[in-house]
Amino acid sequence: MRKVYHRIIQIAGIVITVEADDVAYGDLAEVTTSRGTSLAQVIRLQDSKVFLQVFAGSRGISTNDQVRFLGHPMRVSSSENLLGRIFTGSGRPRDHRPMLEDQLVEIGGPSVNPARRIVPKNMIRTGIPMIDVFNTLVESQKLPIFSVAGEPYNQLLARIAMQAEVDVIILGGMGLKHDDYLFFRNTLDEHGALSRSVMFVHTASDPVVECLLVPDMCLAVAEKYALDGKRVLVLLTDMTNFADAMKEIAITMEQIPSNRGYPGDLYSQLASRYEKAVDFEGAGSITILAVTTMPGDDVTHPIPDNTGYITEGQFYLRNGRIEPFGSLSRLKQQVNSDTRSDHRTIMDTMIRFYADYKETLEKQSMGFQMSSWDDKLLKYGELFETRMMDLSVNIPLEEALDLGWKTMKECFDRTESGIKTDLLNQYWPKD
Repeated sequence: MRKVYHRIIQIAGIVITVEADDVAYGDLAEVTTSRGTSLAQVIRLQDSKVFLQVFAGSRGISTNDQVRFLGHPMRVSSSENLLGRIFTGSGRPRDHRPMLEDQLVEIGGPSVNPARRIVPKNMIRTGIPMIDVFNTLVESQKLPIFSVAGEPYNQLLARIAMQAEVDVIILGGMGLKHDDYLFFRNTLDEHGALSRSVMFVHTASDPVVECLLVPDMCLAVAEKYALDGKRVLVLLTDMTNFADAMKEIAITMEQIPSNRGYPGDLYSQLASRYEKAVDFEGAGSITILAVTTMPGDDVTHPIPDNTGYITEGQFYLRNGRIEPFGSLSRLKQQVNSDTRSDHRTIMDTMIRFYADYKETLEKQSMGFQMSSWDDKLLKYGELFETRMMDLSVNIPLEEALDLGWKTMKECFDRTESGIKTDLLNQYWPKD
């Protein structure tokens, strides 16, 4: 039986303070008021003082309300019954179905020892040419999608959730508008992907504390499934809302701010989540794709800046497309030599021609005379953007590579491609 405390010595924002003993960092507590009971979590210990953030906020809490510590941190079920379910950031059912309390695992545990990891070697197919062909997603990779507000990053994540060749999709939404939450739920349900998915969703109207729990909830479940042999893809949106929630809590706690008001441990907090990406030998894997919206499209902002040091590349989503310049998957070399013999050649050649197309556009805009080669590049660039960069394109890798050959043949002579003769003889489309 846990001891009940009847005196709250301070209330500041969503943080309350009590004097207690035998309490651990991260432990949960129940705060009982005249309005009911709310969960709280220990976020700081100072001598005998215990600081707790109240999930539902401190409104209605008085100094003589009851606080009962539960003696354990936040836990989440990891059973197979999770598949097809939707939960809040604190693990409560959002789909009005029963609460799951079997096979509970603690959230926020340490990342896997690097000595227990294996070198990533398997491709995750998504059906999106700008990923599969040019910046291949690899199992156990951690990649951010850098974007700005208004870009269709939620639609991109939904596409990946529907099409990615993995066993389990775990979607974590942070600060979602209710319409975005309904979009994810309805899209996955209509396309049959919800049955292999688990959703932890924090909406903009939910308590800010729950936003901080979403990544840990997702990754705790992902780790359990991966250890059971599943290939798990974790999709997170939006890590900027996660960092802003950290900032809000830090201000309430009167912590000394760092760059642009964010807490000094921003890097460590982000890294502790991203480093959960892992490929287990003899078991499954965890791959992480996380949207990071850049305030003012500023890549030097503390959130994308710190993220770039942690992750293994990035996708830039601009003007509704994944940009070929700047986007990078640092692990693509691990797999794209094993897909098809022309994969790397198509990737390099098509990007080279597209870079030349961009230079031709500049010449055209400045009124320079266009040569026949420039006309070929202009035709190629339009076809490339329509056939490869448009996010509505959904084709397997092999079809995308064939389409690349077809596009080049429609615009150039085979002698202008700069490709080795043996590959030209094997793949260049016949008349």
